[in-house]
Amino acid sequence: MSHVKSSISTPHANPSLSQVQNALQALGLLDLGLVSLKEGLLDAELKRLFQWLDDGRQGDMLYMARSPNQRADPSQLLPGAQTALVVGLSYLPREGPQWRADEEQALEDPRRAVVSVYARGRDYHKVLRGRLGQLAQVMAELWQRPSSDFRACVDSAPLMEVALAAKAQKGWQGKNTLLLTREQGSMIFLGVLLTRLSAEQLLAQKGEEAMPADVSPAGHCGSCTDCLVACPTQAFTGPYQLDARRCISYLTIEHEGDIEESLRPLMGNRVYGCDDCQRVCPWNRFARKATLPDFAARHGLDAANLVSLFSWTEDEFNDRHQGSAIRRIGHARWLRNLAIGLGNALREPLSNVDRKAVRDALKQRRGQCGAMVNRHIDWALAQDREA
Repeated sequence: MSHVKSSISTPHANPSLSQVQNALQALGLLDLGLVSLKEGLLDAELKRLFQWLDDGRQGDMLYMARSPNQRADPSQLLPGAQTALVVGLSYLPREGPQWRADEEQALEDPRRAVVSVYARGRDYHKVLRGRLGQLAQVMAELWQRPSSDFRACVDSAPLMEVALAAKAQKGWQGKNTLLLTREQGSMIFLGVLLTRLSAEQLLAQKGEEAMPADVSPAGHCGSCTDCLVACPTQAFTGPYQLDARRCISYLTIEHEGDIEESLRPLMGNRVYGCDDCQRVCPWNRFARKATLPDFAARHGLDAANLVSLFSWTEDEFNDRHQGSAIRRIGHARWLRNLAIGLGNALREPLSNVDRKAVRDALKQRRGQCGAMVNRHIDWALAQDREA
């Protein structure tokens, strides 16, 4: 904590948000704004959530239907919460537009295994939650409040982070449902620090004013629909409307069973997540390189080979994905996803050597990891147009 403490002044009777912003900078976090919490703040978003659930678009994500009202009421996560401080953490390991060209090149190589950029390094839940915890400690010391007056929320907590970030008026919800900012595009992780401190207490310095939390900024997507058009499985039914059941990120991460056969060819070589709607977004030309080393690719996941990853044993999978978000899907789903990628590779004009390597890898793995993996292997082998 010493590196954070040194960036702020000694606690005194009238601390201010500017001191918090100094701490944010020291922690490598982006200030995405402050929201005054009040009854009915997220009513419109809650109504849309209920409609989304009624349409069944959550698929296997049954947790989304548990206590949906709680998602629109942060005080149920921290009783007495008055304010939400929204922060971001950039995760792009490469800077500038080159990353988009690199990802496109990887998608065009059927031998490659494409893992979503965010998942190639350490699990962001742990990284961001730890830094929010440090921020909470700084604020507790500044305002001389107990640590129980703060709660760090990172994705896993039932909270509408994108909606809160939009209310803070430093970003907006894009047509792909993700938060967009002028400075970073959408290549950021979102975190929220709930506090019992009021906005008036946080904005103590003269001239500082709380943003009206009941007005979201107008989006800056205009008539652009690049993200909607780029989706390989056409998971967007319209602007701001995602059917998770068709989303590759959902299919490769959240979905537990067999992946629908009609969707498998559309997945290409995407084996964990999908960045297509972000890759084509014009705002992501401004995405900046991550400030933390935690999100650098590990075990060659930025240039991985399908056959090589498919050979990992369960112990190798668990060891190499230690501390990674990927580990939670388990070895069987990992192999299921890779088998689809290998099957799609067999649909492409591979060299004889590469084709044999793919077929041999599939045959050698069959019978080792359960019925679900076997079914996907059988499907993959059946895709070989030269068999």
